[in-house]
Amino acid sequence: MALGILDTIGLAATLVFAIPVAIYGIEQLASGETLFGVALLAVAAAMVLVPRYVTTPDDIPGKAAEKAVGSAVKNPEKSETREKEE
Repeated sequence: MALGILDTIGLAATLVFAIPVAIYGIEQLASGETLFGVALLAVAAAMVLVPRYVTTPDDIPGKAAEKAVGSAVKNPEKSETREKEE
């Protein structure tokens, strides 16, 4: 699952905010505040995972364009293979 440059920068920016939340959650767990610590760890995980795996309204035009281009443009490797078979 390779990330592009913009995706990598976005992930780094998200981690800048998620890591301190996770560290504070671990500190709360260590001090005996189990519920609050687990909640903070869940928030930190959600900060990283939700933008990565949930489709947002901003993602829809890009996915539609990829689908349109993929159906309009043939993959050159597949075309060459078919020509060689014929």
